[in-house]
Amino acid sequence: MTRTASAACPYCGVGCQLDVTLNDSGRVAAIRGNATAEANLGRICPKGALLGETINTKDRLTTPLLRVDGGGVFVPISWDSALDLLAGKIKEFVAESGPDSVGFYGSGQLDTEAWYAAGKLFKGALGTNNTDSNSRLCMASAVAGYRTSLGSDGPPVCYDDIDLADVVLVVGSNMAEAHPVLFDRLKAHKRRDPGVTVIVVDPRRTPTADFADIHLQLTPGSDIPLLNALASLLIAAEAVDYDFIEQHSSGYEAYRDFVTSEPLAEAERLTGLTAAQIEAVAKLLAGATNVLSLYCMGINQSTFGMWKNNSLINLHLLLGQVGKPGAGPFSLTGQPNAMGGRESGALAHMLPGYRLAEDASHRAEVEASWGLPAGRIAPKSGLTAVEMFRALERGTLRLLWIAATNPAVSMPDLHQAKRALAGGEFVVVQDIYHPTETSQFADLVLPAAQWGEKDGTSTNSERMMTYSPAFLEPTGQPRPDWWILAEVGRRIAPELFPWQDSGEVWDEFRGITAGRPCDLSGATRARLETGPLQWPCPTEEHPGMKRRYEDQVFATPDGRARFHPWPYRPPREQTDHEFPLILTTGRVASHWHSRTRTGKVAKLVKQDPEPFVEIHAVDASARGIHEGDLVHVSSRRGVVKVRARIGTAVAPGCIFLPFHWGDSYAKGTAANYLTNPVIGRISKEPEFKYCAVQVERFAMGLPAADAAG
Repeated sequence: MTRTASAACPYCGVGCQLDVTLNDSGRVAAIRGNATAEANLGRICPKGALLGETINTKDRLTTPLLRVDGGGVFVPISWDSALDLLAGKIKEFVAESGPDSVGFYGSGQLDTEAWYAAGKLFKGALGTNNTDSNSRLCMASAVAGYRTSLGSDGPPVCYDDIDLADVVLVVGSNMAEAHPVLFDRLKAHKRRDPGVTVIVVDPRRTPTADFADIHLQLTPGSDIPLLNALASLLIAAEAVDYDFIEQHSSGYEAYRDFVTSEPLAEAERLTGLTAAQIEAVAKLLAGATNVLSLYCMGINQSTFGMWKNNSLINLHLLLGQVGKPGAGPFSLTGQPNAMGGRESGALAHMLPGYRLAEDASHRAEVEASWGLPAGRIAPKSGLTAVEMFRALERGTLRLLWIAATNPAVSMPDLHQAKRALAGGEFVVVQDIYHPTETSQFADLVLPAAQWGEKDGTSTNSERMMTYSPAFLEPTGQPRPDWWILAEVGRRIAPELFPWQDSGEVWDEFRGITAGRPCDLSGATRARLETGPLQWPCPTEEHPGMKRRYEDQVFATPDGRARFHPWPYRPPREQTDHEFPLILTTGRVASHWHSRTRTGKVAKLVKQDPEPFVEIHAVDASARGIHEGDLVHVSSRRGVVKVRARIGTAVAPGCIFLPFHWGDSYAKGTAANYLTNPVIGRISKEPEFKYCAVQVERFAMGLPAADAAG
């Protein structure tokens, strides 16, 4: 007899709800989009529809494994042995080298309960803020941008605003491939109202750009000159909301003086766009009733990503286009629970409830909630993602616990990341599959329960919290991530981890958010079991709030949003005669992150079976490269060998590499052997979208460079 279940999709940050049909054996028979779910309205992408094929695979991790003899051999051990060993190592290293000698690196694929448990263990019980998420690699600039411009992290908008906007500005986001269900909603809005204008700002002509009314194919890294030029033109035309500016913002005069002092010709030079193109977009913004911006990694993954976020939000403040239906700056989240991680304090500078580790009052609030002595929580931010791997290589970070992420594919400058993993004193990997590129480096491998086998909560891009129940019987002995963290915690500070189930973890977490900008204290587990809720949701009677700042009061001390005048700064690495081309990275529609799931699905693999590089026909011709040739792509850090795709999607002087493939596919194909590990001063986000490279045709008979170094 078949039965059905409902759960949130574990892929991107859209947060689609899925209806799952199970067969007589309790296996997944079919997956459809939930027709009444606000996030997806019945829509579903191929990755979500084919999730059933990723569950019972040959490489499914079913029992804890211990590396033996210092080699690549792993033997099964019991859960008690694994947990005792891990807790003992943590206590040993903390006693010998202090709490900052250990760290936890997770992802936006961990549920909120797991992230809350990780924070309580590391930041509370151990006294180190060394927890960070791979959200640092994609969303940290958006976090910093929202906080410095509007006073708080968290998008002020909702998906319904897509249906109400008349001008949609998509900046550095390939929605068609990265957020396909949301992109389908935008397309449907445009079909209903052909007068809606879609503007895409992207150095690459993506499927999203193909759909747009206007595509601004700017020079990589030149977002700020474009956004400042648009602001200058709007101010010159007096197409700004002076009432909003006067009553609800600060810093306008300095911002006005700065952007109007920059000549339009300079923006032309830096962006590669014409004055006419920029003026046309400014005119559309000036005449719009509702301006919605949708943005993602294209402006986040930069050492000046926070500045780029501020500069885009400046336009909304200038036009008064925030805190109202159909308008606002909307940062699209890349992972299913990157938002929940931010709410629960996953990042190295944060504590639960959008609190900051360096704020004494915030530390005191969390210490009181957790029953800790004053001063237990460290007064400084912890190590962020790239910093963790540097410290692991130096030996100052002696233990790194990695969960639900594959940094041996996703970190910039993989040579360094792999040296760190190989030389780390004790590396723990918690995952659903083994071997992965990362788990092969582990000393201890822990089997995590995956989607469908555990219950938990996630928050999508529009602040919608969704509870997903367990509906699959796990194979072997995998355990929920929160349980693993709590069991280690019980061996270190048992009084802090009294939870019997994930509902008790959730209830403790929601209570600690009361009164905070991300107040979700009214979202009880019982309420979430009946359907999703959006925060803020401060009481158990509150219906949840679609939009923030509708009262035009922002989360700053004086209630005013902030203008930030930022100048253009070039990317941290420049091209030269040896490396004359610009590399940018990104996604393809058929795959997800490092392919640990999607690489197992034949229909998805068939769409994009191998890694490739897109190169303009002009650059290919100059190098004697033809369609389908194997080529070497080299940077100052390494070299990869992939197949060439020739066309006009990228401009001359630029190339594009998707980042999904790692050494499990073929040695030396990962884009991140090339990328630059420099990080932003505040966001600490790496510069994935710009590095200097060369492309050369692979000549048979010549020794190929060893990209895995």
